[in-house]
Amino acid sequence: MQGLRIECKSGIFFILFLLVVIFLVISLTAWAYDWQKLNGDHFFIYYIRNKNSAKDILGAAEVYYKRIAKDLGYPRYSEFWLWDERAKIYIYPDRQSFLKATGQPKWSEGMADYQKREIVSYAWSEGFIESLLPHEIAHLIFRDFVGFSGEIPLWLDEGVAQWAETEKRSYMKELAKESYRQSKMLLVEDLMKLDINRLKDINKVYIRPTLTRKGSPGILFLTPDSLVNAYYLAAVSLIGFLIERYGSQRFAEFCRSLRDGKSVEVGLRFAYPGRVKNLQDLELKWREYLEEQM
Repeated sequence: MQGLRIECKSGIFFILFLLVVIFLVISLTAWAYDWQKLNGDHFFIYYIRNKNSAKDILGAAEVYYKRIAKDLGYPRYSEFWLWDERAKIYIYPDRQSFLKATGQPKWSEGMADYQKREIVSYAWSEGFIESLLPHEIAHLIFRDFVGFSGEIPLWLDEGVAQWAETEKRSYMKELAKESYRQSKMLLVEDLMKLDINRLKDINKVYIRPTLTRKGSPGILFLTPDSLVNAYYLAAVSLIGFLIERYGSQRFAEFCRSLRDGKSVEVGLRFAYPGRVKNLQDLELKWREYLEEQM
């Protein structure tokens, strides 16, 4: 038995050693470049070359910061992320160096570390300034506000980030209208249960409940890709509904209640008294909103 304990300990030490080595390799790779730095009011931009591109990113980031905070009803952010607390944006010179340094999958255009308040991408990433940058800044602001300990559903986090992509809003609204028209919109209660990060089987068909436009029960048969798309579409549509129908300040109250440990349903009752009492009410009001768009 003593020999077995020694062998187990050796295995644990080896795994820990391997993890440390991997961390050091990634860290050393990331810092092997001659990083240049630009300072903004709320951001540090680190870049290898092309200062003009870095200036464009910094300017856009500052605009997004103020707009997103206002849209989400977080006025205190006008005096936040200052001095050493500024968020960091790392821009690698090309896709290959970005993938090598971060270990991201080949399809990745960028990544964000919400707890470190960092965004990482590469120069000339397609749609970076218009799409990925506001998306990830919204994630950072939202998570900075609500934290990580409360009951924060994934759809809320992802919906907020998509809503920040203002150039896509009209397009997403049209997609939501069409999905609702065809009775293909996921249910709110289903969004609360789904974890799209765990969809591994690419050959599986997912059966999900829905409601028809007339309110009768329906069933959807979805591939993993279709389910992910439906999830994100429902998420951004819900956020748009809450902000456009009831305003940014009430939405901020809802998020604040989740930060303070309230459940989603209690948070809804707290932020939208007399309007939304539970998830069923949220479903009903959301679908009424979509019906008005027809």
